[in-house]
Amino acid sequence: MRIFAKILEAEALSQMESAMELDFVLDGALMPDAHTGYDLPIGAVVATDGVVVPAWVGYDIGCGMTALKLDLKEEDLDSIPAVKSRMESVVPTGWSCHDKAQDSELKFDDLACQDFDRGRALRQLGTLGGGNHFLEVGFGRDGFLWIIVHSGSRGLGHRIATWYIKNCAKHLDVGSVDGESYRQDLEFCLQYALESRKLMVERAAKCLPSAKVLDFVNRNHNHAELKDGKWIHRKGATHAEDGMMGVIPGNMRDGSFIVRGKGNPDWLCSSSHGAGRVLGRKAAKRELDVKEFEETMVGICADVSSDTLDESPMAYKNIFDVMALQSDSVEVVDYITPLLNIKG
Repeated sequence: MRIFAKILEAEALSQMESAMELDFVLDGALMPDAHTGYDLPIGAVVATDGVVVPAWVGYDIGCGMTALKLDLKEEDLDSIPAVKSRMESVVPTGWSCHDKAQDSELKFDDLACQDFDRGRALRQLGTLGGGNHFLEVGFGRDGFLWIIVHSGSRGLGHRIATWYIKNCAKHLDVGSVDGESYRQDLEFCLQYALESRKLMVERAAKCLPSAKVLDFVNRNHNHAELKDGKWIHRKGATHAEDGMMGVIPGNMRDGSFIVRGKGNPDWLCSSSHGAGRVLGRKAAKRELDVKEFEETMVGICADVSSDTLDESPMAYKNIFDVMALQSDSVEVVDYITPLLNIKG
């Protein structure tokens, strides 16, 4: 096991050490943003032999980042608050969803687990969700605008993950009925999450002046995949094969990084999926100050209040320190400075 985090809770280390003791575990690494999670740290990458572990993928299967670069600059926009308002009108956030089912070619009958509400799953396509999920507009080093979305498989993925974690063995042999069913449903949720993020960036783009798409990057950070005979579990870790593009967000104030993977085997071809929390949500609301939150967000149009205090920059590790720790894993291609941020 290799640890690339400089700040790491004792509980997170204990979780990872317990995982590494299992006889089917072949290798593991903790990313610079690693912190305590459920059963396995968030920011953990674990390689197994013939076994998939639903809890090591997590409840939000396929959660990830999508970034769309446009040939627009800040001066092409009317007003940032007006843009934010328009985007909020087409991308439901939090518990909200669309009033009607969204068109989709996904075949829900293919799911082995049917313990979910299909109608709600179709209404939640193209919705942001809550917690640390966000929609952001910012500008890169060349001044061109990016729309960035962080979201996952919504209620569908959570219901499916919950069903497997509660009703099946903790560790599923790949060749077993439950193991094959989970793999099948995992892939479905990855596609659902991608389609949902695509809908959001496309609809957000329509809230801006007509523009040409210059780049599109998508990379999820909650999955399990077969590579070189090993099952690589990434729980809050960005896939970073050689040349593979990715998006690593910081926080509401400090923007996001567009990166290119270096395929470093010591990192299990992975990188952080963000900055990583230093305060849990309850602790952040208890210990942080709303006024300081407001002051640090000056110049960025965002939802800044006691309701979003748990998402303030002070609740997270310093993203610039985190990025400096992973230069062996990824190369920074662009840095996106935020203009507006919409939280779930």
